[in-house]
Amino acid sequence: MQNRIELEQTYSFPAERVWRALTDSEAIARWLMPNDFHPKVGHKFKFQAKPAPGWDGVIESEVIELDEPRKLVYTWNSRGMSTLVTWTLESVPGGTRLLLQHTGFTGPEAAFAVSNMGSGWQGILETRFPAELR
Repeated sequence: MQNRIELEQTYSFPAERVWRALTDSEAIARWLMPNDFHPKVGHKFKFQAKPAPGWDGVIESEVIELDEPRKLVYTWNSRGMSTLVTWTLESVPGGTRLLLQHTGFTGPEAAFAVSNMGSGWQGILETRFPAELR
């Protein structure tokens, strides 16, 4: 059973610009969802998704690692499942390679969550996130 999402994209923008899109609360709200994120280790924050039947839409998180402008790691706690989101940036000729790892899916709904969230993350990294970089 797959219990992780791993996606990679390369953007023709410097790492500093990609980092800003990953760590600025207003920018995150445009490409992902409303939040009260602050780039500080130990900061607890929430994402607010559209509520669905049986779910209030809240994702509780905490910044656990921050290495500007190379790495950002935070928890992602929702619907009783605690996972980890890791963003890693690498400068490459002509831009920045961004690696997203969303790990720690467990239990009977893990495969569904990986499939569902994986396609969601893929769409974000291909359309909404690059639009924020322009």
